[in-house]
Amino acid sequence: MKTRAALLLTLALARLTQAEIVTETVTYTQDGATLEGAWVHDTTATGPRPAVIVFHQWGGPSDYEKARAKMLVEQGYIAFVADVYGQGIRPATFEERRTLATVYYQDRPMVRARARAALDLVSADARVNADRIAAIGYCFGGMVTLELARDGAPIVAAVSIHGALNSPTPSDASNITAAVLVQHGGQDPYVPAEELAAFRAEMADGTVDATITVYEAVHSFTDWNAGDDPTTGAAYNKAVDEASWKELTSFLGTKLR
Repeated sequence: MKTRAALLLTLALARLTQAEIVTETVTYTQDGATLEGAWVHDTTATGPRPAVIVFHQWGGPSDYEKARAKMLVEQGYIAFVADVYGQGIRPATFEERRTLATVYYQDRPMVRARARAALDLVSADARVNADRIAAIGYCFGGMVTLELARDGAPIVAAVSIHGALNSPTPSDASNITAAVLVQHGGQDPYVPAEELAAFRAEMADGTVDATITVYEAVHSFTDWNAGDDPTTGAAYNKAVDEASWKELTSFLGTKLR
């Protein structure tokens, strides 16, 4: 006779076996601009589910973000990979990415508007529990996630993973209602110690429920496409990635369940 624990494990394995995770490309708009995102979901799931919006790195939505979204769906969520740049705008070279990302770093109202467009789409979907929405972002997307939170968006959690932390309007932290998690590389040359210190002060002044974890890593530590040479300032770190993912899923589980 199976123990209760064995029975639960059997049921969980059966569910994973039966799960059918699909990715569906969709278009949506913001002030006349057409954006192209992607739903990632388990077609066998029923009822409204907690949702996670995934904001992309500076190259635009890619297979990387979709892979992360699939990993989140395997945790029981429905995920949406958002588009900040616009349909077909996918800079390929370092210079193209830096130029385009800079436009958005310097126009935070536009960033917030594009992030809100994704949130509006997700909130209105019948498969989503609109009271249980989180946003996460990698690199450029980390900045987008924090701007969405600073805009007072009704999300329950906001996670920035090796993202920029600076804000031209730090007093906007008082608008944040979400719990915030920041995962930062302690040797990240693109987000210096002074920026991290200013962010800590911003969160404290805004009385934000914020967790800041500093890992022994450079920039892009979760991006398996970033190479393995930390001397370049951006590199994948498998051990840190695994620790980051464990912390992320625990954080989301606490806030979204």
